Amino acid sequence: MVGICSFAISSFAATWDMPTPYPDKTFHTINIIEFANDVEKATNGNLKIKIHSAGSLFKHPEIQKAVRGGQVPIGEFFLSLLSNENAVFGADSQPFLATNYQEADKLWKAQKPVIEKLLDKQNLMPLFSVPWPPQGLYTKKPINNVDDLKGIKFRAYNATLEKFANLVGAAPTQVEVPDIPQAFATGRVDAMITSPSTGANSKAWDFITHYTDIQAWLPKNIVVVNKRAFRKLSKADQTAVLAAAAAAEKRGWEMSVKETAAKTAILKDNGVTIVTPSKELMSGLKQVGEEMLKDWKEKAGTEGNVLLEAYNN
Repeated sequence: MVGICSFAISSFAATWDMPTPYPDKTFHTINIIEFANDVEKATNGNLKIKIHSAGSLFKHPEIQKAVRGGQVPIGEFFLSLLSNENAVFGADSQPFLATNYQEADKLWKAQKPVIEKLLDKQNLMPLFSVPWPPQGLYTKKPINNVDDLKGIKFRAYNATLEKFANLVGAAPTQVEVPDIPQAFATGRVDAMITSPSTGANSKAWDFITHYTDIQAWLPKNIVVVNKRAFRKLSKADQTAVLAAAAAAEKRGWEMSVKETAAKTAILKDNGVTIVTPSKELMSGLKQVGEEMLKDWKEKAGTEGNVLLEAYNN
């Protein structure tokens, strides 16, 4: 992409362009804007991070490659988008492996060392990671069991969700967050699994009637930096960036917890029927999750086994 000033370094200051996939009102983006402000303040203006939200600089699937290739020095993306590169990246999107914040935190502690090694080979370094609220099921009708999902056109956002849709007999279609309302309006999709955040921000009440709180998984976004860009900073500014990143991770997890309750309430207030899933539905979904985990273990190999052992212990 022409004209991107990714390493605009003068004798006084550096400006980092940072692509993010989500709109400004998304809590992840709000957190990142605060992170950028913290960095500028802590470095006394030596480093400024310019946020390009909602895929305005690079589309979501391009962001990791853009940071890796040095087109931009820093970026945010959905971690399990990389699961096609290595299954370990998709551990947090495995259905019903970690279904609450305590389990998600435990999983991230097990996942992070493996992720760091994999990203290091790509000249990338993770700065922080923040989970989405537990994922729920959005539909135009009540869903009482897995069979009710058969034949439904289903929004997918990564390989794991594509497989999930196929296993329950739905028809997966890749749709990014900004395109959700149009995809429903044009009939490309009829259902999706996503967070209360994305549902409320997309005004899901305009195109669905039911939100079933299946708490399928808590997938994470990750912010990574190009290692060459990071090394160009002074030691003091490197320390400041890492401190701001640690604060952003802590703050982001707290924001996510609050987001779950607040955005679920917004869905309800706008007429969406909030449904506690039936035992029959959860039993069927968990069977699908167990089948997917077996397949994931085979693909993830030794690294996956190390991760799961650390998580389970």
